[in-house]
This record gives sequence, C-alpha cells and structure tokens, in this order.
Amino acid sequence: MRPTILYRRGVNPDEDDAEIQAAKDAGLRVIHQRTDVLEDEIVIARYSCLPFYLELERDIKNRGAYLVNSFRQHSFIADMREWCYVLDELTPKLYDRLQDLPEKGPFVLKGETNSKKHQWDTHMFAADKRAAGEVYSRLQDDMLLAQQTICIRDYVPLKRLATGFNGLPITNEFRFFVYNKEILTGAFYWASHTADLASIPSVDEVPRGFLAKVIERIDLNANFYALDVAQTETGEWIVIELNDGQMSGLSCNTAEALYSALSRVLL
Repeated sequence: MRPTILYRRGVNPDEDDAEIQAAKDAGLRVIHQRTDVLEDEIVIARYSCLPFYLELERDIKNRGAYLVNSFRQHSFIADMREWCYVLDELTPKLYDRLQDLPEKGPFVLKGETNSKKHQWDTHMFAADKRAAGEVYSRLQDDMLLAQQTICIRDYVPLKRLATGFNGLPITNEFRFFVYNKEILTGAFYWASHTADLASIPSVDEVPRGFLAKVIERIDLNANFYALDVAQTETGEWIVIELNDGQMSGLSCNTAEALYSALSRVLL
C-alpha cells in the first residue's frame, strides 16, 4: 500500500504550502481530488475527510484504496463518550446530559469536534450546574456547534503557564500524533501562545509510561490520531482530547517531523 495525502487547502495558504511541501519532501504523493486516488493506496485525508466521512470512505474503496482510519475508527475518535469510557480514570469525567450534573462544579463544555476556548469565560468554563446551563445555551446559539453534541466534563485544574484572552488558561499541555501505537511526533500544544512564555516546555516532561498506557487502551479503536495530554495542578497527567490525525492541527509539531515519520512507517 502506497501512502497518499489527500489535502484540502484552507484559509492559510502559506501554512498549506509549507505542509504540502513537507509531505512531498518526505516522499509522499499529494493530491487534492478524491478522483485522483489510485488503486492500492492508503489515503490520509488531511483536512479533507469531513463533513461526509462515510461517503469519502466509500468513494475511496471504489477506487481500490482505503482511508487510514475507517469510518468506524473515525466515529470512535469523534464520539467523546466512547473514548472517555475506554480511557476511564485517565481523562476527566464526562456527563451524558445537562440534567445529570451535580450542583457543584466546575465544568467545561464544548462541541464533540470544536470548542469556543478563546471565549473561555462565557462559552467553555462553568463554575456550577446553573452556569453550565447558561454556557450550554450559548453554544447551541453558535452555528457551528449547534450541529454537534455538546459535551460536558469535570473541570480539572491544570498547571497554568500563562493566561490568555477571556481568562483562557495556557497550560502545560502537549499534542502527540500516533500511528498504530507508535508516537510519530510530539510538541507543546499552545502554538498560538509561545510568545507569551519565557520558555517552551519540553515534550520530554510527559512520562512515557503514561503515554504507553493511553495508547494501549486506544490501540484497536483507531489507527492515526492526535492525542492531547496535560499536567494537572497536582502534577498528574491526564488526556484532554483525542482527535482524528487527519483533521488535527500541528500545534508546535513541525510538518517536516510529522510527514517524515509517516513516510518512515508507511513506505
């Protein structure tokens, strides 16, 4: 199986060009139309698998190729209820319904895919159940999030490095890209706030034993994913987010590191 990047350009042409060039430099074929998929290829649909994932999977199968994550695997990653259940104590508790919340918080709310973290005080953080209801209503008024399941989780205070706009905590958090149990690359999560910090935390801070435990639980449920982990105020490590590696931004990972690693494991 030859790996191919099916790349959809977005709103940042310079970043797109740099990522595309990094993929080509790593020896990967880059295409922009699903009709260009060739037989016997494994397709990484970079920024291009939504909103109709199942349709894309069927089209690519009809070409005699397949996606790096099946529709079922993508659905596992996209459904926070599934991966929170699998990770259990390694991630904050998730509540299925607003009415299930205890009166005392705090909580964080987000869409199943997107959040309004840059409006932290009003559209993500809730001090108690009443405030959670107010945040929930605001998220339902958002055109993007109104189409998504709103997820509510316990707020676990994290090691804070700085504070962004609207009270957003800039925390000791890292993003790892994983393929078939192998960590391809990892780096500091908050790429948009590196200028606010005296120094950038090292990814080596994250215990490898913790990562191995997380990856072992996810193993059979997904092939290629982005794993966000953070350190709590008390020094423990938890999983903050799991995302499809095809749709995840790089954070402070470099495109060169990601694509050279993908090339190594796939070619």
